[in-house]
Amino acid sequence: MSTTLERPPAPEALDAPTGGLSSSVASAPTEILAPTLGSLPVGARLVVRCRKDWRAATVAVFEVEAARVVLNVASPSGHTYRLRRPPDALLSFDGAIPLLGEGAWRVQLARYDVRW
Repeated sequence: MSTTLERPPAPEALDAPTGGLSSSVASAPTEILAPTLGSLPVGARLVVRCRKDWRAATVAVFEVEAARVVLNVASPSGHTYRLRRPPDALLSFDGAIPLLGEGAWRVQLARYDVRW
């Protein structure tokens, strides 16, 4: 098993027109790409839906050959564990916070330390 710290190659790259960049709306791509887990860099932080609650996670590594992204997830007990998800998993955003999963994350966010 080989691991890499680089993002997998993009499915297709958009080339600039031969005349250079254009500010015309007509030449702008009409398709907006949905953000995916594979578009985040290594070290990016996000909130992940687990079985019962939402937890803080970090992108650890991209496994290119296995076509998956490894996440380090923080556990309320103080430990961490790893989750593997496909790089094409769709993300949603609450402001600037990337979310992996569906539901009300602020209500069910795991409480890590009650002393704080």
